[in-house]
Amino acid sequence: MIGAPIGLAISIVITIIISLAMGDGKYYAVVPELTADLGSEIGAVVVQTLCSMLYGAAFAGASVIWDTDWNLTKMTVIHFLICSAATFPIAYLMRWMEHTANGVLKYFGIFLAIYIAIWISQYARLKKNISALNKKVNNLA
Repeated sequence: MIGAPIGLAISIVITIIISLAMGDGKYYAVVPELTADLGSEIGAVVVQTLCSMLYGAAFAGASVIWDTDWNLTKMTVIHFLICSAATFPIAYLMRWMEHTANGVLKYFGIFLAIYIAIWISQYARLKKNISALNKKVNNLA
């Protein structure tokens, strides 16, 4: 359940960053295309809020994979597939990507780059923690 509010918080931060980047002093809660699809800005905000919470919950739920006894490759692939399966339908429906082949490929490329960067940083952190634990164990022996 912690993933839902985290997903919502990340979504709000992203809308603030986008609004600041636009530089016209307006707050862009949703993309205009979503407002047009749903017929009202408040409807678009409500749907985006629910989808952001679902998105966060899916990512948090997928994290249980890291508690399995599978090998790292299998865990990574399964986690990536689950996260991708949650990401792409929501991103497409919320119009966070262009509805073209190029838009989908661009979004996937960005998603993959972020996923890899996070995975590498987590791997490095865990490897450092394991080394520190091994050092402590060796010092006890």
